[in-house]
Amino acid sequence: MGDAVVEIEPDKISNDKNSVDNTDEKNTIDPHNGEAITKMGISPNGEYLVTYSENDSSIVSWNVRDEGLLRPGPSKKLYPGEIPDQIGVSDKNKRAFITNSREIEIYDMMNNNQKILLDVHYKRFLYYYFTFNSEGELILYARRFGSYFIFVYSTKTKNNKWKYKRMYKIPDYFSLISISKYNKLYLFSNNSIYEHNLNTEKSIKIFTSNEKIFDYKRSIFDIIQSDIKIFSNEEFICIRIKNKIIIYSIESEIPIASLDINDGVRLCNFMHHDGLIPLLLPLLSNSNIWDRLKEEYPTESFPNDIQTTTNYAFGILDGQIRKLKLGELFTKMKLTFKNSKEFVEDGYAFNVNKKIDNPYMEILPAVFQKVIDQEKYKEESSRNLIIWEINLNENKLELQVFKKINVSSQWSKLDLICEKVVELWCSGTELLWNELYNINEIIVLTSYGLFIFHFNENNESISLNYYYGGIMDYNKKQSLEGYKMMFSKPTLPLPNDSSFRVCDEWISSIIESKENFSKYGDELLKYGINNSELRLIKEICDKQIKNNEKLLLKYGVKLLTLAIKKHDIELMEVIYKNCMDYFKKDFGNNRMFLGIIASTMSLLNKYYPEYISRYSSDSTMVLNSFYNNIKYENSNLHLHSFQYPSIVNLTQSIWWLKYTIFISEFKDDHIIIYWMLNVFHVLIILPILPIYFATFYILSKYHFIYGFDEYLSLYHAVIEIFKDYYYTDPTTPTITFMNPYVKFVNYPQGYNWFKELILPQSSPFVEIISKDIYKTWNGESLINFKWNKYGKYYYSIIWFGFMLLLGCFTAAATIPQQYTDNNIQKQLLVASIILGFIHLSFEVRQFIHNPIKWIRNFWNLFDLMSFILPIYTSIYWLQTNNRNVQSISFTCLFLDIKFLLFFRVFESFESSFSFDEYTNNTDSNNPWNIAPTYHQVFDNGTVNSNPYMIQPPNKNTNMFVDFGTSIFAMYKFLTGDSSALSNWTYKDDPSLVILIVLFSLLVVVYLMNLFIGLLNNAIEQDNNRVSYLIQKAEILVEIELFYLLPHQRRWNAWFPDVIYYYADAGKTRRKIKELINEGEFKTNEFSKLEQTLFDELKIQHNSRDPVDVDTMRQILKENYERNSNSQDSVDEATLQKVLKENPSVDETTLRKILIEYLSHKASK
Repeated sequence: MGDAVVEIEPDKISNDKNSVDNTDEKNTIDPHNGEAITKMGISPNGEYLVTYSENDSSIVSWNVRDEGLLRPGPSKKLYPGEIPDQIGVSDKNKRAFITNSREIEIYDMMNNNQKILLDVHYKRFLYYYFTFNSEGELILYARRFGSYFIFVYSTKTKNNKWKYKRMYKIPDYFSLISISKYNKLYLFSNNSIYEHNLNTEKSIKIFTSNEKIFDYKRSIFDIIQSDIKIFSNEEFICIRIKNKIIIYSIESEIPIASLDINDGVRLCNFMHHDGLIPLLLPLLSNSNIWDRLKEEYPTESFPNDIQTTTNYAFGILDGQIRKLKLGELFTKMKLTFKNSKEFVEDGYAFNVNKKIDNPYMEILPAVFQKVIDQEKYKEESSRNLIIWEINLNENKLELQVFKKINVSSQWSKLDLICEKVVELWCSGTELLWNELYNINEIIVLTSYGLFIFHFNENNESISLNYYYGGIMDYNKKQSLEGYKMMFSKPTLPLPNDSSFRVCDEWISSIIESKENFSKYGDELLKYGINNSELRLIKEICDKQIKNNEKLLLKYGVKLLTLAIKKHDIELMEVIYKNCMDYFKKDFGNNRMFLGIIASTMSLLNKYYPEYISRYSSDSTMVLNSFYNNIKYENSNLHLHSFQYPSIVNLTQSIWWLKYTIFISEFKDDHIIIYWMLNVFHVLIILPILPIYFATFYILSKYHFIYGFDEYLSLYHAVIEIFKDYYYTDPTTPTITFMNPYVKFVNYPQGYNWFKELILPQSSPFVEIISKDIYKTWNGESLINFKWNKYGKYYYSIIWFGFMLLLGCFTAAATIPQQYTDNNIQKQLLVASIILGFIHLSFEVRQFIHNPIKWIRNFWNLFDLMSFILPIYTSIYWLQTNNRNVQSISFTCLFLDIKFLLFFRVFESFESSFSFDEYTNNTDSNNPWNIAPTYHQVFDNGTVNSNPYMIQPPNKNTNMFVDFGTSIFAMYKFLTGDSSALSNWTYKDDPSLVILIVLFSLLVVVYLMNLFIGLLNNAIEQDNNRVSYLIQKAEILVEIELFYLLPHQRRWNAWFPDVIYYYADAGKTRRKIKELINEGEFKTNEFSKLEQTLFDELKIQHNSRDPVDVDTMRQILKENYERNSNSQDSVDEATLQKVLKENPSVDETTLRKILIEYLSHKASK
């Protein structure tokens, strides 16, 4: 058969045929020459579909814009042995496939199957997966030397190549499941599934299974291929793990349903009621629903990896592709599902407040039109045997339902079945119209809103199913026309505030009915929060929140905030307990409930600080997973914090990758020259080896280079050799914990960039600094994460900036004139002014942000003086050319104090004076000027101003000209000897007096009291640690608010929702025993979490409730009466018995009770 080419227009398939290689003639009957289709793939937005036939070794493209049987497009014949492992197509008909040799092939179907290359292609990469995203980019998953990478390429063709855009490294112990068209990676590790967003770099855990998924008998690749599948959209993620399906809500960030693959009724309910057909259908292979699908479509062939779009599914009919509407497919299958009410009553509804269908779309506009036309109102409406009577008396809407015996009989008041009275909290209400929708439902239009009532024949009652409040005056035609248009739409408008304000019956009908609450509860709760209706909120919490996880997650922060501000302790306790109960129910998946409490920490700390301590105790040591939490590491990673998973962005290492590719290719083509150049390379580097390794270490640390091929660079080769030589088996067992302060460090996403520079918004971490948080491992790991991510780098930059200020001013002030030029001195003073204003600007921003807090912090005064004094002194010096020694002294003093304060974050001199040669100057510190002098007195009583005799100074005259004697002078001053300062006249040196006073206050009083406190053990070691962490937290707060830019405070890599940390297993065991002994570890709480933790650490503990004092006394009494031979034996037997049966009993307390009992017995 001759080869042919088919030219494709962007919007249609042409029938022109031209001759090219590797292409088959398009056959509308047998696209794969009659052979079966093996694989399918569809473009991200459903524009094109591609199929592969293994028997025919061909790939065919299909345009899916038509319906029914699709027309095949161009095809490509593959080379012998070239078997695609995966196929796919872009929305621009660019076809790609990964071969069985792990290479990627890309062809442009719109340009005669022209082959497309990647501009960064390393032949040593093995490709395992790819996808096209909705932005038209190609995302590749590749492996090299046991490491896995993600590559993102633009699909804009230039010079027949696609350009590289981004690159990421997948962490060890993580395996890729799939990549969605929304740029999200789905990864598997340790029985958990994670999602990583490539755009925002946000990583979250979406599901942890309490059943083991991993099987050591099978490879992880086989497990993922056969047992795990994921499909997602912008609202939900549907996961199939073996025979279980999990539905995860992206908005709520929790799994909201877990379904068995063969539970057809529940699956159909979710597919029907919540629009999940496109996501769930591809997951239902080998299930009851799948069997039903094949029964209804016996001529269709649905592959296990069936392709779906939002509205369509694609099946195979005699080698052709058929496009089926999902709605018609679902209807034709005649699947069984419950109606909306039954579904909600069974507790399966989760997507509250979706748009409410309007079944009254035809009748409601007619009702409004009749009122507009001012037709005469009728009080009765009847159909068949049912008669409704509606009256309005004093703002009370009265409804009565009567039932006649037969059609011909007359009805009377005796036929009354039921009645209902609805009280309206508004005056002047009028009835405008009523209309029967059917015999059981009636529409009542009043001047204050539209009612829809339902008559239940089974229990003979009337219920209010819908109410929309608003002023509807028949005299206001324009207003009624607007309502008419509103109720003509396919969906009913959601109730407004007037609906709840006017009609209590409507509120009750929503709260009491699960079906109504699933529709309108969202609006009702918003109304209650906005209007601070605490009674209403309590009723909702009592009857609905307990069974509505999503609603609690959506409004929990607002509810708890309102309860705190209104000082409603009962409501606070309900919300707190519900959050903790949901978390205890499934600690692996319900971590977001902790975020409700953590987000309101600042208010709790302000009004109810005891809740901080309670939460800290309740959330101690939260495990990351149900299984395999202990790992063995080479180094001590105790309290090392990290984000999970830690996807490394290697985009900036693109040039290094290109260099690696070039060197690799050069090595393969010119091996001898390569080794000669390598030797020359080593000889050049040897003289600068330390600088070379330091430079490469920094570049590697910040991912400007990466060891794609370790032995192509000297640095990576040496590192690998040392790793192999010094490598030892991991010996330190570490356990992974989740930090329970969920969303504690997050800032509001909405912000104004310029406003944030002046008045930055806060996070809970910024607003609360409590010792109850930082006395725990959770608090310390939180500080470690922030410090290692950005804190230490910014702190170093701030310190370096201050040292520039200190250096410039000190150099200008202290370097003698003979060693420096006057212009240089002026430049140093100008630099001091500029640097001083820069530092001062940050101090001013802190004051503006919170003036009261700034004033209360004593150390801020030192910061302020250390910036103002250099500015003032430098300006004064430049303006007057007068070197004010006193001003310079104070400036240097405060600069030095500020310099010393920088050390809070961490756990030789020569005199210019001659003692042997007289120096005549005006310097008050000159020893010759402060030495004792003798003056001549004339006969007239006047004194000669020039000294008659001068006592030569010695080294003790001014002890401060030498560093060693100055320290000794200060020591003498500490002991009370101030002789070293007696040579100065205090009245003439006020600055010296101020310095002496400051020194006395700061050094003598403060330091001596500190030493006394330390010697007396007044400050415990733990409290010292807590104080240190609190101080570090304050530094981090200052960095976040005033040094980070607004967009940096929203980086997910620096401010993640959830933080994890390692803990040494041995230290964890000791810590648990310590907490149990201190009573801070509540063994009767988190039973499932506690048991898992104890199992991991091999800790044996009986968590039964402790025995109370009365019970212990009774046990002691019984033992004493049974064993009266020896008092000692009674004592020991009783103790051993109680301690054995009740491990939680404190032995000291038990002995005390025993002694009291025996003393009481002896006194009798």
